[in-house]
Amino acid sequence: MKKVVSLFLAVIMIFSFAACSAAKEEQTGDTSGNRKDVNAYVLSGPTGLGAVNLLSRAEKGEGQENYTFTVVAAPDEVVSKISNGEADIAAIPTNLASSLYNKTEGGVKILAVNTLGVLYVLNNKGAEIKSLSDLKGRTVYTTGQGSNPQYIIEYLLDKNSIDAQKDVKIEYKAEGSELVPVWATDPEAVIIAPQPVASTITAKYEGSVQSLDLTEEWEKVSDGSSLMMGCVVARSEFVEENPDAVSAFLVDYYQSITAAENDVEGTAALCEQYGIVASAAIAKAAIPYCNICCITGSEMKEKLTGYLQVLYDANPKSIGGAMPGEDFWY
Repeated sequence: MKKVVSLFLAVIMIFSFAACSAAKEEQTGDTSGNRKDVNAYVLSGPTGLGAVNLLSRAEKGEGQENYTFTVVAAPDEVVSKISNGEADIAAIPTNLASSLYNKTEGGVKILAVNTLGVLYVLNNKGAEIKSLSDLKGRTVYTTGQGSNPQYIIEYLLDKNSIDAQKDVKIEYKAEGSELVPVWATDPEAVIIAPQPVASTITAKYEGSVQSLDLTEEWEKVSDGSSLMMGCVVARSEFVEENPDAVSAFLVDYYQSITAAENDVEGTAALCEQYGIVASAAIAKAAIPYCNICCITGSEMKEKLTGYLQVLYDANPKSIGGAMPGEDFWY
């Protein structure tokens, strides 16, 4: 699991060094009655995983603000809630954040990247895989045809001198669950799966392994960008009208990320409780590989811009038709 890498910088800018230090300590919540009502939406799966400890605290009234969290399975639900003003803050895929920015003409800002890549190359009975170049001549099963996974995989294959149309045979499934039985009929195939599906598959087939983390493979070939698949956004109007509440949320969210890293078992139980992941056992296996993080400020802008540019070059519609403007960045 990636360590939290840069929220301290954001907190320093927002509060001061003293406030940054206070962010590390256990919060008991503002009991003065002046807390702001904040409606937050999170997607189930890795994108929502970082918030699960904050969901638990918010339910007990322990957040710095009065948070109401809603967990949803479909990104379209979040789009509608952000667009009509019902959601103040949301955890969503980064490409969807860009699409929302374009759709609402600057109506959302990105606060932090909360998840790096969650795609893994899995191997069962085939020849050992040490690099993406080892996929040449193999059959690869994955999901996401016509969307981000396809663009990511094709970009990385190209950077490793592999023609996705000629050098490998890629078979696309409609959804992650359809990847689970692949090895029952084709045990030598390669699977590229997202978490937590990847951990479900390797747990099912004895001797199978997660050979490559595509987040790490991206770092090897990119020029200053990172594979950043999940983020937290807020309505621009909400940010402008409630700067203190946004700052407080970032501190609470940082604590939630830290709790997930320090208490995997407890976080896994909460994932099942709130419907982030189907079961605690699957969540416990997957959390160390979900690359949760909290990257903000200039680092977020630099590294995410490169990723969005790759998606734009593959298909402009994947990020809403245009690269986001300067007012996208919190």
